Amino acid sequence: MELAKVTNQGQITIPADIRKYLGIKGGDKVVLLKERGRVVMANSALLALKEAQEAFKGVAEELGLENEQDVVAFIKEHRQNKKEIR
Repeated sequence: MELAKVTNQGQITIPADIRKYLGIKGGDKVVLLKERGRVVMANSALLALKEAQEAFKGVAEELGLENEQDVVAFIKEHRQNKKEIR
């Protein structure tokens, strides 16, 4: 358990062990979530990445993308189509 003191301006210093655990550095943003009567702190960049991964789950299969080469070819094709539309 780590303790952090709140300043009069509502600021806290996140203990070094917690910053390391969350993978946050100076300038990074954190998100505070209310969960089951508690407040949970998370690295906002990692949380956004996990949400994006969840949102795209299954899309590769639906598009028939099986490997990295398929993804690269898909992107090239769509970039070319975009150029042709202009």
